[in-house]
Amino acid sequence: MKNYAQVYVKNSFEAAEIYCKAFGAEITREFKNDAGTLYEHCELSVNGEGFLALAEAKKPCDIELVHKMKWETMTFNVFEMGSEEAVHRAFDVLSDGGVVLEPIGELPWSKCCATVMDRFGVCWWIAI
Repeated sequence: MKNYAQVYVKNSFEAAEIYCKAFGAEITREFKNDAGTLYEHCELSVNGEGFLALAEAKKPCDIELVHKMKWETMTFNVFEMGSEEAVHRAFDVLSDGGVVLEPIGELPWSKCCATVMDRFGVCWWIAI
């Protein structure tokens, strides 16, 4: 059995591009709407393993409100990223237009980690 998360976002094409850049992922399966303007379903993989699915939100939330309230309803934990450089790259990409909840730092369980809510309202904890 396998399990990975799916996010529903406004601007699904942009989100796929951002997540590929942040995590070194690639689009391995995609289904666009008839007009070709959004993803009905898109799957991202890292090193051949399923990482994240995404789709265009039918009723997108108010991202400005989510950012203002720092409204975390779920956090995706991306860990064992391999290097501090990988964490910094993901942090830089995800924090552009997003909100930093915890800057890159050290915790007893991780020597390099951060928490960021990206421009789509998705919350990420990233770590070595």
